[in-house]
Amino acid sequence: MRSKKLVPILIPILIWICGLAATAQSTDIDAALLAKANAGDPAAEVQVGEAYEAGNGVAQDLNQAAAWYLKAAKQNNIPGELHLAVLYRDGGGNTFPRDLTKAAAWYLKAAGQGDVGAQGTMGMLYTLGVGVPRSDVEAYFWLDLASSVQGPDQARYDMNRQNVGTRITAGQFDEVEQRVAAWKAAHPHLN
Repeated sequence: MRSKKLVPILIPILIWICGLAATAQSTDIDAALLAKANAGDPAAEVQVGEAYEAGNGVAQDLNQAAAWYLKAAKQNNIPGELHLAVLYRDGGGNTFPRDLTKAAAWYLKAAGQGDVGAQGTMGMLYTLGVGVPRSDVEAYFWLDLASSVQGPDQARYDMNRQNVGTRITAGQFDEVEQRVAAWKAAHPHLN
């Protein structure tokens, strides 16, 4: 009988203890990771930025995330550049303003380093005039580069390139093909 009387008392206590255990998780970023990031390791800087962006182990802080991504991006780290592009593209309410011009600038930097996804994105940004002036010639250039690389989005990039190609002149087409050939010659490791 006594055990039946204790159950209503023990259940709330167990729930409270489980709640304490769940909230007792680490509230800090791994010290070794933070040391690497502070020493300038771009991959670690991106990981610290991701922790701040997601609020994983620390309070969510998009400005801190951007600061860490920027450190990596300044070292030509493509993941850092892409994380910054996404942060600026999406914004974060009142704490991190949306800025499509800055988003496009970071996508452009990653695209120039050969990131195929960023090249495809630049093609669409130029097609729509989002964050950059609308330009079918620039759109075709970036979509042509993106569609020349095998991958899961290759067919989509090729379809978009063909669509944009209907809106440029023969002279513009020749100019873009020369630019694409020159870009590929300057980046043989990416072909």
